[in-house]
Amino acid sequence: MDTAQLQGWRQAIADDLDRVMAFWTKNSHDQEHGGFFTCLSRDGAVYDDLKYVWLQGRQVWMYCRLYRKVARYHRSDLLQAALAGGEFLLRNARVSPGSMKCAFVLTRDGKAVKVQRTIFSECFYTMAMDELWRVTGEEKYKKEAVAMMDQIVHWVRVDPTGLGRPPMPGAAPSSSMAVPMMLLNLVDQLEEGDQEMVEKYSALGDWCAEQILRHVQRDGQAVLETVSDDGKELPGCSGRVQNPGHAIEAGWFLLRHAIKRKDQVLKTKAIEKFMLLSFQTGWDMDHGGLLSFQDVDGHCPTQLEWNMKMWWPHSEAMIAFLMAYCETRDPQLLQLFQKVYEYVFSRFSDPEHGEWFGYLNREGEVALTIKGGPFKGCFHVPRSLYMCQQMLDQLLAEG
Repeated sequence: MDTAQLQGWRQAIADDLDRVMAFWTKNSHDQEHGGFFTCLSRDGAVYDDLKYVWLQGRQVWMYCRLYRKVARYHRSDLLQAALAGGEFLLRNARVSPGSMKCAFVLTRDGKAVKVQRTIFSECFYTMAMDELWRVTGEEKYKKEAVAMMDQIVHWVRVDPTGLGRPPMPGAAPSSSMAVPMMLLNLVDQLEEGDQEMVEKYSALGDWCAEQILRHVQRDGQAVLETVSDDGKELPGCSGRVQNPGHAIEAGWFLLRHAIKRKDQVLKTKAIEKFMLLSFQTGWDMDHGGLLSFQDVDGHCPTQLEWNMKMWWPHSEAMIAFLMAYCETRDPQLLQLFQKVYEYVFSRFSDPEHGEWFGYLNREGEVALTIKGGPFKGCFHVPRSLYMCQQMLDQLLAEG
């Protein structure tokens, strides 16, 4: 290791985290209704006041995590904003009294606008409530987190009818990698320092890991986004889709699980198949950056944004390669971290106004100047910067 290089990365990442968080704390707080504006222009101006439940939960989680883990963010203003966001979710996230189903989009004052037939609003609600419990000690938040987690598990493993997604006669039963990934992340969240939760969800974590591994297909030469319920490749375009960023993110989820389980075989698969293989096939050799979607057989993908370079796969790749390096000390992994880091700080980061641009074209030029929208909020970027700062601190401390 080059200590000076590590220190340089650490300082640049810490400085960028501060710029990113200043952007959100300055521009996104709704002082009237609680919660957060996420549709923000380049300079932070609000261009739409709709509130997306995914992003409300993510921002509460991010504020609480920084408050809990990073000394300079142990600030009352951050905690108060997180509490206001959490209470906004408690009042408004569910679509109707007595229902566990959460909306996808709310009006500024909390009226449901749209519902998705998936589990993800509920997942980010769970993450928010668990972190609020950890920073406040208030049991109501933990009860909310566990109740919603158990509902999610019921929908995924027992009966999905409550999601409102009717079965169609022509639809082949399929398994999206997003579902076990998200559940594995929730298991990791709920288990932290809580033996009761470890005992409750340990088997679920192992099931999630097994489900994710089924997405390694083609004799170990591809990670596919969707497979059949019994772990086979599906026919047609949907069965051939690769999402490199998602696979790399799954890689660090699996790696963290393998470290907890002291599972060397899983650790190797997480790094070799989900991180390295997905990066090697997903990196654009002509222009740099990770492609958003690929077709495993080389056909043109049907996703219109397939060749865009988006913020979140690069955020996840920074975490993944630095985590893998910390665990193995393989210099190849640190070189890949550096490759992604250099692309990110030359293309996505905006020192003038703070935060990252989210959407670049294939050549790496800014395609959309917005800093936040229906899917981009205060989450992937600050999570990556915070985690990378922590890991670099660890490496520097070890000398």
